[in-house]
Formats: sequence, structure tokens, C-alpha cells
Amino acid sequence: MKLFIRGRRASFSKLSELSGDNNVIWFHAASLGEFEQGRPVIETVKKDYPKHKILVTFFSPSGYEVQKDYELADVVCYLPFDTKRNVRRFVKTVQPKMAILIKYEFWPNLLNELKIKSIPTILISGIFRKDQSFFKSYGVWFRKSLKAFDHFFVQDENSKKLLKNIQFDNASICGDTRFDRVYEILQQDNQLDFVEKFKDGQYTVVAGSTWGEDEVLFVNYINSNAVADEKFIIAPHNMNGKVIRSLKESIHKKTILFSEKEGKTLEDYQVLILDTIGLLTKVYSYADVAYVGGGLSSNGVHNILEPATYGVPVVIGNQYDKFKEAVDLVALKGCISIEDQSTFSTIFIQLKSDEVFRRNTGAVNRQYVEENTGATSLIMNYINKQLNT
Repeated sequence: MKLFIRGRRASFSKLSELSGDNNVIWFHAASLGEFEQGRPVIETVKKDYPKHKILVTFFSPSGYEVQKDYELADVVCYLPFDTKRNVRRFVKTVQPKMAILIKYEFWPNLLNELKIKSIPTILISGIFRKDQSFFKSYGVWFRKSLKAFDHFFVQDENSKKLLKNIQFDNASICGDTRFDRVYEILQQDNQLDFVEKFKDGQYTVVAGSTWGEDEVLFVNYINSNAVADEKFIIAPHNMNGKVIRSLKESIHKKTILFSEKEGKTLEDYQVLILDTIGLLTKVYSYADVAYVGGGLSSNGVHNILEPATYGVPVVIGNQYDKFKEAVDLVALKGCISIEDQSTFSTIFIQLKSDEVFRRNTGAVNRQYVEENTGATSLIMNYINKQLNT
């Protein structure tokens, strides 16, 4: 909360660097996940329009704190609070040539100001659900804010139909730009020497973005079922030092934190806990099996596409119905949903012992990612027309 409040105090001073520049392309992401979703478009815009300035704003500290030094943006800051005074000042200062919002973030005052100023505004990788206020009988006021969008690039047919039902015909199905982003990950250097040493050629489970309820299942499994040639890398969502220490102390196998690794013989340890951020994408490349946290509570499952692109099986909790890629991959049997300790332990024992099952399950995920790339080029066709008129 301190980061949330303090960070916004500096927003307008940062934005002053753009004052008077009429070639600003503005991207807004709620958090880190949405930023990664929009990243392929940001990178393509930067490459195709090098003389334009890029502004990236965040709502959440979890996005801003990780990407505040993002090298392709001229300015990165928090989005000011959605008051009429703030948004008028924001739009007047930035004067964006185009506003590109990623997935969601429908701030009424801001959208109204963008419409008043006739600033081209698009939504990319959008996804809508029938339980949102726009589609309720009382949603007239909420629907007004959607009129600011010149075009909606949505992920699926259902989103397009929902918009059409409330008289918005300016939508195209382009899929999810995250597929382009995660597919690009395969082309980068994902080597991490410390993970290489820790893995030591052995079967390794990578658990990413775990919450407390996920970690309870892992601790019980590691303590009761893990065999000697089975290694685990856990990347908790909560970086609180006390929570991390408690997690380490609850594991009965030889365990080390990332922050303790210097000078240690990492191959001697069975569990590695990443008490750091920014490495998970590369760490997934070492996984034989991945577990993605958040799906055992209302928090919702985190990004399953990052491990899926490496062609490994993915295990998640049972709260995933709001995430299209999770719904798809569970149906295709590349992603496996568990609900309790029994189902968790059963599937991890099977994945460890049955290499053919493991390989076939992972191949489903790789194919799914490959078949769903291409959203960025569709969006860029539209952006090019807008910026070149």
C-alpha cells in the first residue's frame, strides 16, 4: 500500500518529461501479467516507430516495481487515480497519439476524457465475461465508458458476442498476445548457471507464483513422497522474509534459499526456494513438470503459458474458469487440475514415474502455444493504419 500511494506522488513529475511532445504512444497495464501480455506490441511499436515516445503506466506496484526501468519505454509511472482533475491533467500533459489499454482497466473518468479529446483508443487482448457490469440490466452507466474505444481486439468469440449484444460492433477476434510473448521466450538465452548446478541433470519440478495453500501441498508431498532423485524449485508469490523462512523450516529435505546460494554446493540440495523476483520465466526452462500457483483460491491461477511454451506438463488448482488458456488446456489434457492433497500427490507420483505420459502431456502444451500465436501482427495492422493517416 505504501508503494501504491507513494509511487503515484511522483507520476506527474515523470510525465512532465513528455510535456509538449505530440508523438507519445501510451500503453497501460494493470499489473505485471498484463504488461507481459502487451509487451510484444510495445516492442513492435518501438521498432517500427523509433521516433515516437513510449509511455507505460501501471495500476499495481507488482507491475511497476518490476518494470520501472523498462528500457524500451521513455517514461514508466503509475497511472494517477481516476478523478476528473487527475485525468484531465494526465491527458493534457501526455497528449497521446494513441492510447492502448491491455486486457482490461476500464476507468470511467479517464475513458471519458480520451473520448472528449478524440484520442484513438484501443483495447488489446481483451476478454469479457457475462458477469461483468457492462452486461447487466443496471450497466448503462458502465457501458458509456466503452464508447471511448475505437476498437476492441478480443481473445475469443464469446467476448465479441457479448459486446455485440450491447451494440458494440467494433471488435475483432485476434487471440491473446501473451502467446506471441511466451513463444519469443524460446528464442532468448534462458540459461541460469545456478539452476543448472542445482538441477544437476535430475528430474525437477518448478512451482511458480505459489500461495500459502499451494505451498502446504508441496511441503506435505516433499516431506512424505519425494524421492532422492526428485528436485523442487519453489518461487513463492509472497516475498515476505518471515513467510519465506517459515516455508524453508517446514521442509524436511535439504533446502536452500536463492539468497543463500553463494559459496554453496547447490547440487547437494533437494529444494531451492527463490526469494527473489524476475527469474521465473527462465527457471521454467529447467522444469520437467511445472506447477502454477493461485488456482486453489479466489486469487485465480497465474500465467500457465510461460511453462507451457517449454512443452512441459502443467499442474494447477481448480479455480481456473476465468482463464481461457487454462480452460482450454485442461480440456486438451496438457494442464492437470488438482483440488486437494490426495489429487496433488497422485498426479505428481504419476508424472515422476511415467515418462511417456509426461512427454505426451507436455507436447499438448507446446502445440497449443504454437497454434495460437499471431495476435500481435493483427493488432499492428490496425495501429499502422491509425498512425500513418
